[in-house]
Amino acid sequence: MAMTVGVAAAGTDNRAGMDWQRLPATPSAFQIARTETTVAQFRRYIEATGRTTEAERRGGGQEYEAGWQQRPGWTWRSPFGTAAHDDEPAVHVTWHEARDFCRWAGGRLPSDAEWVAAAYTEQRAAPPAPFERGQTYTYPTGPQPTGANCRGDCNPGAAFDGRRHRPAGQGAPGVNGLHDMGGNAWEWVDQGSDANRRTRGGSWWYGARQMRADHLQGKPADTAVVYIGFRCARDMDP
Repeated sequence: MAMTVGVAAAGTDNRAGMDWQRLPATPSAFQIARTETTVAQFRRYIEATGRTTEAERRGGGQEYEAGWQQRPGWTWRSPFGTAAHDDEPAVHVTWHEARDFCRWAGGRLPSDAEWVAAAYTEQRAAPPAPFERGQTYTYPTGPQPTGANCRGDCNPGAAFDGRRHRPAGQGAPGVNGLHDMGGNAWEWVDQGSDANRRTRGGSWWYGARQMRADHLQGKPADTAVVYIGFRCARDMDP
């Protein structure tokens, strides 16, 4: 069962317009967004709550270039200094901002175990080829990283390879029909303390190695950088 964008299950609120994928098997039944949270979805939250993000307060988020460098004007609205398209992933968002967005949207950040299960183990009853139910894959794209937006190893196209994120959902769906669980933008998960909150999946700046389940990485919860976005999860409808 998958839900189309903007349509909620009976009895639920889908104010952010999430496209939810149902995962019945592991670690317990839950739903996860098919794509990373987009600029358009995040804008709904900002307009509803009046929140100003940390990156906006600081005058811009950060990029790594021989050390962390603040980039004036780089925020979720303009991740590389120019206005973002609605379908780009929302980045320059701290862990707490991501958590609060997901709560507002009727969900939560996925746990680390949920994120890993969704990214690597196929749970759909009848997945399309080449995916097989019950199979755990090396990458969120399957046995190979091809098609993810990563640097050097994935062949996402010259416009993106090691250059920038691509629109959320533009790449082919991977394990469990999810987009960009590997590459594109790191994703915050609900794991760790504020001193070191875990991120998963790698990004456009890294190669395929960071897309694997055994690669563990994290950042302080107040980090707002061009490489980190997020997606939401929620409990299954009763």
